[in-house]
Order: sequence, then structure tokens, then C-alpha cells
Amino acid sequence: MRASGGVVRNGADVLLTGIFTWLLGPRGPLVFMALVIGGALWLIVRDRRGGRVSPSTLAAMLGESLLLALVFGLVVGTVTAQVVGPLRSLAAGGALEGSALSRLTLSLGAGLYEELLFRVVIVALLANGFRLLFGTSRLTSGVAATVLGALLFTAFHYIGPFGEPMRLESFVFRALAGLAFSGLYLTRGFGITAWTHALYDVAVLL
Repeated sequence: MRASGGVVRNGADVLLTGIFTWLLGPRGPLVFMALVIGGALWLIVRDRRGGRVSPSTLAAMLGESLLLALVFGLVVGTVTAQVVGPLRSLAAGGALEGSALSRLTLSLGAGLYEELLFRVVIVALLANGFRLLFGTSRLTSGVAATVLGALLFTAFHYIGPFGEPMRLESFVFRALAGLAFSGLYLTRGFGITAWTHALYDVAVLL
């Protein structure tokens, strides 16, 4: 189901924004986004091990993320096509309606809050939970958390009033993308992963 504006939003975004709106009123979404941006900046600095984040460093991260976004789109799309047959457009059914500004905001925001929530928070919580509850190794817990986190990441795109209609090819595509983003987060850190996600979404949504 989709609101009149026609813009698809992750269910996690709608849920968290709704909580902040309930707590703080009209200022809630602004406070939520400020916290997301602040947390994202802290994680980028942390990934640099406390070192100075210079303009040249940010430019290099942007270039790497742009390249990775292109590679991810090609590889994940190709694998999806092999799994479910000829890949139909993910934009089918009017899922990309809405103004260019709203879609750009959606794209950039997704790279931040979705990676914060699904990679930094949920995957970490799941991995630690598996280790505590089942006594599994760090590797086994990490793999299980990555897979389950990718499925949760995918499922949240189909729930709530702004969710996308469930289709097999988009589900497989997002599950594979979730696995890829988790692997990228573990190897390259939050900053590269968030920017790669955002730039890929910009290309798709705009």
C-alpha cells in the first residue's frame, strides 16, 4: 500500500520517524535526521581510527563509493536475473512516483539510516545474540546475523503505508544487496557502505 505521494519508503524509516513524531511532535523527524547524521559522522571518524577526515579523504571515499555503486548494481542485478529469470524493472507499478526532491532525499537518507539500523545495529545485535544464546563461534554468528539481517532489510521494504508491492525479483534483489552491503560494511566500514548505498539508490530512484 502506498500513500498519495507515491514515494516508497522503508518500513523502518516510517516506524522510527513515527516514534520521534509521537515523542516530539512536528520537530520529531528533524531531530531523528539530526541524530542519524550525527551518528553517521561519528562512525566515519571512528572508521578512520580517530584520524582527521580531510576533504581529500572524503573525495576518495566518494569516488570509491560511486564505483562500488555501479559494480553492485551490475553484479547484484545479474545474479538476480540468473536466480529468478529475466529481471523486470524494479520501478514497475509506479513505485518511483513523487517529486525529484523527495526521491533524492529518500535516496540519501536510506544510505544513512538503513545502514545504521540494519548493518551497525541489527547485525551486531543478532551476532552477539547468537553467541550468547547458542554459544556459536564469532564467524558462525556473524554469517547467521548477516543472512538474517539481509532478510530483515528486505522485508522492511514491503511493510507499512509506504511499502512496495511484494514481487519475487525485487525481494531476491534486495536480499542479495543486503548481503553485499553487510560484506562491504565488515570490510570497508560504515562510511563507504552508506555512500555506496545512497549513490546506488540515487541512480535507481532518480
